[in-house]
Amino acid sequence: MDTQWQVQEAKQRFSEVLRRAQSDGPQFVTRHGTPVAVVLDIEAFHKLSGARVSFVDYLLSGPKTDDAGELIPDRSNDLPREIDLSDLG
Repeated sequence: MDTQWQVQEAKQRFSEVLRRAQSDGPQFVTRHGTPVAVVLDIEAFHKLSGARVSFVDYLLSGPKTDDAGELIPDRSNDLPREIDLSDLG
């Protein structure tokens, strides 16, 4: 199937352009033979754009540090298990 549409044809048959974007993949819109736009299925758009994280959230997602800038390890504060050493000796 053809995936290229002239602007005027894309305007007149927009519903079909959308349907083909979902079923056949990206649809290219041209003006005077030059590609000027692409119509994508929403899932394809999300894959291309990826999850956007704000700069602040990115910085806050890093390792935790104390006031001196030292890394705080992500370790459990649980006490170690008890071991019975009476059988060793």
